[in-house]
Amino acid sequence: MDTLSYKTISVNKENANKKWYIVDAEGQILGRLASEVAQVLRGKRKTCFTPHSDCGDNVIIINAEKVVLTGKKLTEKTYVHHTGYPGGQRFRTVENYPEEMLQRAIKGMLPKTVLGNAMFRNLYVYAGPDHKHQAQQPIELKINTK
Repeated sequence: MDTLSYKTISVNKENANKKWYIVDAEGQILGRLASEVAQVLRGKRKTCFTPHSDCGDNVIIINAEKVVLTGKKLTEKTYVHHTGYPGGQRFRTVENYPEEMLQRAIKGMLPKTVLGNAMFRNLYVYAGPDHKHQAQQPIELKINTK
């Protein structure tokens, strides 16, 4: 009788086989784009997904200023930050900070742990079409969220 032995492979930093992807955000809906990018950052699209290690890929997002917001979010949505001092409440609008808008949406979909922070560091967002990661030879990732 032949017995097959299967071994579960637990992916770690050394054998994660990380790739670089580039995503064009022009014309994409914010939340749908963010959820797809969060899956790539987490590594859930890989067959070797391991929940307790950073096995996700690196993602570059370009044209963040051309992302589509539904409803009145473009004019009414604000991000609130408090400095910790009396009267230190600060407000930012979406139209002035397009990179932060995408970063906050994606970070909210990642785990709220040290591992989630490590995954978030694999994200690079740029407002325009130019980026500084040509040396990594990123692969274009088509995300159809329209």
